[in-house]
Amino acid sequence: MIYVVFVEPESPGNIGFLARTMKNFAFNDLVLINPCELKKEAYYQAMHAKDIIWNHKEYGSLEEFIEAEKIDFTVGTTRMAGGSYNVSRIAVTPEQFAESLNITGNIAIVFGREGNGLYNEEIALCDVVVTIPTNDEYPVLNISHAAAIVLYELFKREKNYPREELEVALKSEKELLIEEMDELIKYTGYPEHKMKTASTVFKNIIGRAFISGREAHTLIGTLRRLGLKLKE
Repeated sequence: MIYVVFVEPESPGNIGFLARTMKNFAFNDLVLINPCELKKEAYYQAMHAKDIIWNHKEYGSLEEFIEAEKIDFTVGTTRMAGGSYNVSRIAVTPEQFAESLNITGNIAIVFGREGNGLYNEEIALCDVVVTIPTNDEYPVLNISHAAAIVLYELFKREKNYPREELEVALKSEKELLIEEMDELIKYTGYPEHKMKTASTVFKNIIGRAFISGREAHTLIGTLRRLGLKLKE
């Protein structure tokens, strides 16, 4: 299942526009995080996608939603992509994301606030970050426009998605893999801030790699054996 998540929407109209965009590309599961009051404007702008708003879910925070719905893969969207020294915001394009997303499980595509986007602590909850290249003179996209680009890239590949033969690594498996790497990082003798950066880089790589459950278990076993050898 793919959830489309809108974090702290400020305008009922934008909720309606997002629902309409979702309907265009055959996405039906809308989640609102701590939203504004749903007024008539939301349903008016939704046009023939009112059912998506009627059936939406609400949560108080992104972390609460991820836990409650047992999300296996979380995709953040941002216009503020990071460079080499902002590893938590290193991003891929919607096309790169769609080409790699051949997985099953519960997936969340997260769009941030109209004004401030996603905060760093919310980005940290995501497995991969997607950004849309835009004109430097006016880089800000409306939520529905950004959603249309991302959802279209997924929709046009619908005949290849999902591929049943690939069993994606569960969230718990990826977390265990990161924990094993963190244990190895401790042996490097790095200062605390460098260990944190190394852990974040590894998490980003795992997110962008879309690894399978079998791959995750193989890596976990390998890292665990390396840890045992170092302890010896």
